Amino acid sequence: MFQLDHGWSLGRLVRFMVTTKMHAQAPARSLDQRMEALQRANDVRVRRAQLKRDLKGGRESIEGILLDPPEYVSTAKVFDMLMAVPKFGRVKAARLLNQCRISQSKTVGGLSERQRTELVELFNHRS
Repeated sequence: MFQLDHGWSLGRLVRFMVTTKMHAQAPARSLDQRMEALQRANDVRVRRAQLKRDLKGGRESIEGILLDPPEYVSTAKVFDMLMAVPKFGRVKAARLLNQCRISQSKTVGGLSERQRTELVELFNHRS
């Protein structure tokens, strides 16, 4: 059986834990802030979708995206960007990332300079 010390009742302990948890939450956002955040997120999705179409159509190069990524691509997964390249599927993209010792969950903005250059060199060597 669980014994409470210092005269705390179970109800008092639960209330304490609930109020402590409530104070740790982030402050509520205003409607305007939420709408701006949704608009920015939507803009990023639209621009990434267009970039993937451009990569697929050969109008953009993956090398340029990896070496000097636009801001809206910085939080995109490298794996997803590679998947948009013609003749690159899951297996080939995963193999390329493994050769460079890069996690499939790594974002474009999170790549180090070494990882960027090694990835581009290996990509150009394979093409």
